[in-house]
Amino acid sequence: MNKLNVIHAPLEIAGQVGLICEFLKKRGIRSVGYNYFPNYLAYNRVINTDSYELMKILDYAVREFDVFHFHNSYTFLEEFRDIPMIAGSGKKMIMHHRGNDVRSRTRASRHNGYHNPYVNAECSLPDEQIDRNLRFFAKTMSAAIVQDYELYHYVADYYAAEGKPVYVLPRLFDPGKVELPAPQAPSAVPLVVHAPTSRDFKGSEPIIRTMERLQKEVPLRFRLVEGLSHQEAMQLYREADIVIDQVLCGAYGNLSVEGMALGKTVVCYIRDDLKSKYPPDLPIVSCSPDTLYEGLKPLLLNRELREQKGRQGVAYVQNHHAADKVIDQLISIYDGVMKGGE
Repeated sequence: MNKLNVIHAPLEIAGQVGLICEFLKKRGIRSVGYNYFPNYLAYNRVINTDSYELMKILDYAVREFDVFHFHNSYTFLEEFRDIPMIAGSGKKMIMHHRGNDVRSRTRASRHNGYHNPYVNAECSLPDEQIDRNLRFFAKTMSAAIVQDYELYHYVADYYAAEGKPVYVLPRLFDPGKVELPAPQAPSAVPLVVHAPTSRDFKGSEPIIRTMERLQKEVPLRFRLVEGLSHQEAMQLYREADIVIDQVLCGAYGNLSVEGMALGKTVVCYIRDDLKSKYPPDLPIVSCSPDTLYEGLKPLLLNRELREQKGRQGVAYVQNHHAADKVIDQLISIYDGVMKGGE
């Protein structure tokens, strides 16, 4: 596998693409990521470009790379006009679904025995477009990747109909880049942070209402983290005692991973039917909008409980999200994809 050449396009997703490229290179695999949608989060492990420049490198990419690893249901060109050219060259293609590109409103609310009364999927693509895209990708991609089993159920039947595999690859985190913060002073008032990239999707309004209610009853500080670079946001997470991720979707996101890695108590809604899909040592405190008050209050009042959850979170990330371990899983996926055409 050390001669494999992989290109990631066309955008960065929460720093994950850059981490993948960095750790593939450590394994001797040539890996380059392109991002045509730079934003305030300022991730810097990929090549920032624009759609015009990305289009111009397509011929070069087809000559130079063995695997095209696409992200979030995007490819080099609009309307996926590049896919026939790449397929005609015999190169392998993987679509890495990331969330709102496949989280249809219908299936997010109810599908195959589960019901989620909280989810807000209004920022997803229209259901008809998701269906059309997935039918196309299932026919043209060699495989699909999702980050957890919440997303798996949106795409699995499409790819199965074409005899294509869907792999679950956990989010990557590099524990080596994080120094655990010093313990808070015993007298410190707990700091709770919430960092919504999308308030509607994350459930920020019920979170804010709950924090306002709790502030009348127990000592606490509350901080919304918005509009900051990733580096600036991480500094605020270091100072926090409790990190609230999202309370509608039913699965945890990148913020949960970062919070656990920093030794923080993490609160996030985990759908009941998905709990058995996660490793049994998951320490996240699951709270929906209906249970957020009851879930948060004992955490705010019990420093030892917060510290216990924090220690469990560090271990969980090291066991299940450490980039050097997850990248081994990705290399196995590439290996299977490459052998699939032999």
